[in-house]
Amino acid sequence: MTHEDIFVEDMNRILASCDDALHTLMGKSVLVTGATGLIGSTLVNALCAFVWACTANEAEPPHVYALVRNEAKAEAMFAGIPEEILTIVVSDISDTDIADKFADLDVNYIVHAASMTSSRDFVSRPVDVINTAISGTLNMLELARNKKCEGFIYTSTMEVYGAPETDEKIFESSATNLDTMSVRSSYPESKRVCESLCASYASQYGVPAKVLRLTQTFGPGVRYDDGRVFAEFARCAIEKRDIVLHTKGETCRSYLYTADAAAAILTVLAFGEVGEAYNAANEETYCSIYEMAQMVANECAAGDITVRIEAEDASKFGYAPVLHMNLDTFKLRSLGWEATVGLKDQFDRMICCM
Repeated sequence: MTHEDIFVEDMNRILASCDDALHTLMGKSVLVTGATGLIGSTLVNALCAFVWACTANEAEPPHVYALVRNEAKAEAMFAGIPEEILTIVVSDISDTDIADKFADLDVNYIVHAASMTSSRDFVSRPVDVINTAISGTLNMLELARNKKCEGFIYTSTMEVYGAPETDEKIFESSATNLDTMSVRSSYPESKRVCESLCASYASQYGVPAKVLRLTQTFGPGVRYDDGRVFAEFARCAIEKRDIVLHTKGETCRSYLYTADAAAAILTVLAFGEVGEAYNAANEETYCSIYEMAQMVANECAAGDITVRIEAEDASKFGYAPVLHMNLDTFKLRSLGWEATVGLKDQFDRMICCM
């Protein structure tokens, strides 16, 4: 498949699985923060594809606002999408005057997907990670409050559960064992605070805020120089280099395809309960990092490479501690959502587009 084939298939996948959810947005406007990020861009493209379909049927479509920091990057990424469908708004989510950008605009729904996601930043710039998360989320919740938004989604993370030590299922009500004195906790702890802010704004101000706790998500659109482990595995397959693990690869988790993540956001936005959190993962992908590396070496690289372990001090890379993050997704699936792409296809599609 070509990059274009995968893109069209993914858009059709989202539109088909979220038809009912998307029709709740008719005649409304949707603001997506982090719109040039991996998940944000997939969601923006899907929303715009839906608008195209509505226009062709002479229906009243939604309008899409993409909040970005880099205007040139956004214009290149969304080239060809007319202004009557997509408006690019340039601002940092932490800017104190961000509300002024939307003073004359109607905003009915907000998907807050902007976040610092580099593991190295979690240990080298922890204050920035915390400030960006909290100030940005406060800004978006205040915007939702002032605009009397009909829906608000905060994209959170599986990391709010800390480092589970067994393979038992993790439910939305499960506890956490996060260490607040660990610098790397800057990321998950700030996410937990933002979740609490969502619940608090829902309770005190009636903001219809909901939380989606995403597992590690990837697919087409991952940059070739992305520092995360799945991208390194993909590069090794492309370049025919052995996969070198800096840990024993004992961490176990599930994964999620980008189009499935976008579909989960739309499903919760339309049908989720206010003040609730939902786990999002493909439960069938649950495996250890070592097992995933072996799969990439044997199946994606056709056995031309091997997996080697050269253990180092994992903390300097910003890696999370060894964990077993076996997310239960019944709550999300009960809304009508299903994961559609498995781990092998997830890698194949990402590699094809890198």
